[in-house]
Amino acid sequence: MTQLFRRRAIVAVATASVLALSACNAGSSTTGSSGSASGQAGAGSKDVAIGLVLEPTSMDFTKSDGAAIAQALLGNVYEGLVKVDEKGAVQPALAKSWTISPDRKTYTFDLVEGAKFSNGAPLTADDVVFSINRVKSDWAVSVKKSMDVVSEAKAVSPTKVQVTLARPSNSWLYAMTTRIGAVFSRTGVADLATKPVGTGPYTLGEWRRGDSIVLRRNDSYHGAKPYFERVTLRYIKDAAALSNALLSGTIDVIGTVQSPESLQQFTSNDKYKVIEGTTNGEVMLTMNSSRPLLKDKAVRQAIRQAIDHKSLLQTCWAGHGTLLGAMVPPTDPWYEDLTGVAPFDRAKATQALKDTGAAGKTLRLRLPAAPYATTCGQVVKSDLEQAGLKVSIDQVDFPTWLSDVFKGADYDLTIVAHVEPRDIGRMFGNPDYYTKYDNKAVQAELAAADAGTEAQQVEHMKKVARLTAEDAASDVLFLMPNLVVADKDITGLPTNAVGETLDLAHLSRS
Repeated sequence: MTQLFRRRAIVAVATASVLALSACNAGSSTTGSSGSASGQAGAGSKDVAIGLVLEPTSMDFTKSDGAAIAQALLGNVYEGLVKVDEKGAVQPALAKSWTISPDRKTYTFDLVEGAKFSNGAPLTADDVVFSINRVKSDWAVSVKKSMDVVSEAKAVSPTKVQVTLARPSNSWLYAMTTRIGAVFSRTGVADLATKPVGTGPYTLGEWRRGDSIVLRRNDSYHGAKPYFERVTLRYIKDAAALSNALLSGTIDVIGTVQSPESLQQFTSNDKYKVIEGTTNGEVMLTMNSSRPLLKDKAVRQAIRQAIDHKSLLQTCWAGHGTLLGAMVPPTDPWYEDLTGVAPFDRAKATQALKDTGAAGKTLRLRLPAAPYATTCGQVVKSDLEQAGLKVSIDQVDFPTWLSDVFKGADYDLTIVAHVEPRDIGRMFGNPDYYTKYDNKAVQAELAAADAGTEAQQVEHMKKVARLTAEDAASDVLFLMPNLVVADKDITGLPTNAVGETLDLAHLSRS
């Protein structure tokens, strides 16, 4: 019997913090025309400025890794067939409805009427087919693998698209809510790095390198018109400067709180509101399994047990956030509390490092220039050295981290928050990923989870979580909270940061 999905959840809740920092977030780069950021303009102002930390390296997420690109553009400039709501449910976007064949391999999407791209071209089924095929043929980033399961995409009519999968996949439709599902104009991909063309509620205005990105309201948008005519994303790396920007009126929202200790000055001031929710941005102590020392499971386990996670969370993030035992947030349907798999035990870790011959050896901890990474890095260094290892810290800017660590795997240990939703498979299921983790049992469980029923997916994904926890594939330091501070009259800010986008269309001023 064909299943019809109309505005209802078809996957369980999964949150991803695009307001937190990411393994694929990127530092400053490219060019743009001048334009100053808006600040607080009082009640009724149609401008809003949001303070963030890490700037995209490009506007083209088909060629450049970086959650910061999707944060700015996905859902705002670009739209997909489907999107994720704040509760993690898949909802219609450019597809007003869709059906799934009984064998779970064929998806048929009916497109909304009247949508057009910012270059004036109307949205058609051919653009959707072009966009799906382009992921497979032209994209150059790791997330493109989620489209490999598609065997054919075709336009049934100008407003109907049919996608056939090579096999049933539980993850494909959810993946279409991420950047790989963005729909591009067939005539608008010549210069995506600086001139993105989409159907979304905003268009790219100005980009001042190292300072800000301005998005302007798309008054030809096919959906409800956003309240704000102009949204400025201000990139401020220093935590104190970010807080001062809100206090001084330079920005209206801190989208990425970088110093939880600073919250008191806002919670005690009725001019501001503080929002605290959850994300699925796991702050990872990633271990490079291709390194001689870290190939040894006993060494990886010792590293995990040497870290006092409760103390680390208090020191790094003032106690905000959640401790995890595996790379699965509590909002995923296959979550289990696995913090007891390798509890803190410095004496046991010290002995294990001696037994393996790792004691006294040096590990290189390469950190991106982000406050949480640098703060947590010092705690990790102290804990590991108390257990008998030596740790050398190498701090680099994000473009260098992306090229050397993420792409080149030139590291022993690193700390970064992974914000992409449901990314345990990407992290530990692909031996070519920067973790270099190769576990055939994990890969088999991931394949079974994707191909089976939804109940089987939960069963197999729980096995993946436990296998990677017991194997100490890497260490989850904590789950990043969604901490947002804003002027009290700003409305529409989500409690939970879900998906890859920073949803601007629902913001307004009371």
